[in-house]
Amino acid sequence: MISIKELRKEFTVEDKKIVAVDDVTLDIKRGEIFGVIGYSGAGKSTFIRLLNGLEQPTSGEVFINGKRFSHMKGESLRQARQKVSMIFQHFNLLWSRTVEENIAFPLEIAGVSKEERYDRVQNLIELVGLQGREKAYPSQLSGGQKQRVGIARALANEPDVLLGDEATSALDPETTDAILDLLVDINERLGITIVLITHEMHVIQKICHRVAVMEAGRIVEMGKVLDVFQNPQQSVTKRFVSQLTGVKDTLPTLEMLFDNYPSGSLIQLTFVGKKTEEPILTELIRNFQVSASVVHGHINETKDGPYGTLIVHIDGAESQIHEALQFLQSIDVKAEVLSNE
Repeated sequence: MISIKELRKEFTVEDKKIVAVDDVTLDIKRGEIFGVIGYSGAGKSTFIRLLNGLEQPTSGEVFINGKRFSHMKGESLRQARQKVSMIFQHFNLLWSRTVEENIAFPLEIAGVSKEERYDRVQNLIELVGLQGREKAYPSQLSGGQKQRVGIARALANEPDVLLGDEATSALDPETTDAILDLLVDINERLGITIVLITHEMHVIQKICHRVAVMEAGRIVEMGKVLDVFQNPQQSVTKRFVSQLTGVKDTLPTLEMLFDNYPSGSLIQLTFVGKKTEEPILTELIRNFQVSASVVHGHINETKDGPYGTLIVHIDGAESQIHEALQFLQSIDVKAEVLSNE
């Protein structure tokens, strides 16, 4: 669906060359919700602008639905861009137009007849849940309603791809979840491919099938969301995962834990799927001469199933603790002994 080959974008600022996107190669499947996450300055916004032709690459190629978007210009780019729509962090609505008129705007530009515009706009208003607000102006809408208008407008030309540039970061948590639920519904109903860039791991966790982690313009890690959660490889990925698990790998936190539990071992357990529902600690206590207590725990739902992290204090003879750890590994529970060094 989307094929990106050795994509690179350079800017020159005050005679200095800045590489915003650096040799990115990846494929995004049709109908997939694909997330790109990174901190500020990682190159996410430039990357997504390269996907819809708002920026042209220094080198490399972007293909969407078999069309070469990279280096496309003029009328051919304008026509192709109708099938690749975008929703924005700050909505970008026309403040002098009503909800209906904002949604109809891209259809006017495309030369769609008035009758067809009306029918399509009404269907989109129902799809995004804005019935009764058709005649309202943006100033009369909440943040979530404004973003619903933005989503409906992006869908007006029946695109194949929907791009989201930090589409929920201006919203409160409850509204964010409602918008994410709407995007999942749109993805399932219309089969549309969605690419989201964000700095919020919650967005990735809740709706994405796969995720790419960006740092300094490069994709440093990529895979199914659950796989990345379970076994993050890069330090930047571990920082993002810790946002959701609540496990903070910082020295003051570890010092406090070890002050409270001077003997035994502190173990961080990571488990997925049905393992999150099994009485693992009960089995440890029953089968080994150890005591086990939960110090900290968190379970998150992803598109592919639940993902859980526990910090557990295990006390007992060293040999018994070692056997308990081997048992955990044998049942596919990742166990990491925390260190205070």
